[in-house]
Amino acid sequence: MAEYIGYSVDERVATITLNRPERRNAQNQQFLEELNEAFERAAEDESVRVILLRAEGPHFSAGHDIGPEEMEKGAFKRIEETIPERGLLGIHEWESKYYLGFSKRWRDIPKPTIAAVQGACIAGGLLLAWPCDIIIAADNARFHDPVVMMGIGGVEYHAHTWELGPRKAKEMLFTAKPVDAYEAEKRGMVNRVVPLADLDKEARALAVEISRMHPHALAMAKRAVNQTLDIMGQGAALQSCFDMHHLGHASAYGQTGGQWMVAGMEAVKGKK
Repeated sequence: MAEYIGYSVDERVATITLNRPERRNAQNQQFLEELNEAFERAAEDESVRVILLRAEGPHFSAGHDIGPEEMEKGAFKRIEETIPERGLLGIHEWESKYYLGFSKRWRDIPKPTIAAVQGACIAGGLLLAWPCDIIIAADNARFHDPVVMMGIGGVEYHAHTWELGPRKAKEMLFTAKPVDAYEAEKRGMVNRVVPLADLDKEARALAVEISRMHPHALAMAKRAVNQTLDIMGQGAALQSCFDMHHLGHASAYGQTGGQWMVAGMEAVKGKK
């Protein structure tokens, strides 16, 4: 049984629930593995036609868990232990799988996916929402990538330009300020904004409506749009920006004497 991710199926809709509210649904390795297992389960279940991603608690996701316990015992600690022998290749491989890799897999699942977002969707939280086909936002939702404060040009799934357009993407990154739900809707990143109290009801109603469509038609419609994005260069751009992200890691590592994640965490907290 999953500890951090809930899963249920009803009326041909698989509901995947982020369920680590005490940590604002921050993502460690176990969380991401359980989430990927839930997506894979829904993708393989022939009775499921639509996947709905939602979150318990006041916030959708505070992003990657870079709290003290994860720094001392989690994946980042294990990566640091491999640096003397392998350089920064360890973190590149790990993030290739758990961040960029998982997000790309979820983007390309041949079933419609809907994200219901409330409260904060910060940095790594974008890696959960942006791969979904449709985003329904509560009126208190805000989308935030403060990673430039960590000396890096943006999160690992760098879809900002595609989601917001180039100038708004630059403003989001340069200022490290959040984009609210209504601005996100105006820019086309969010399909609709609903009152917080109605978020689950509205997202589920849309999922059920879509589930009535023929599954093959849905799969082909999704593939047509995603394939068009890839022909326009989205896939290559995501990979290129991911590699730039790791140039940022290398720079931070060199400038901080190895305390690359600690320094970044302190910067985001406003201490340095």
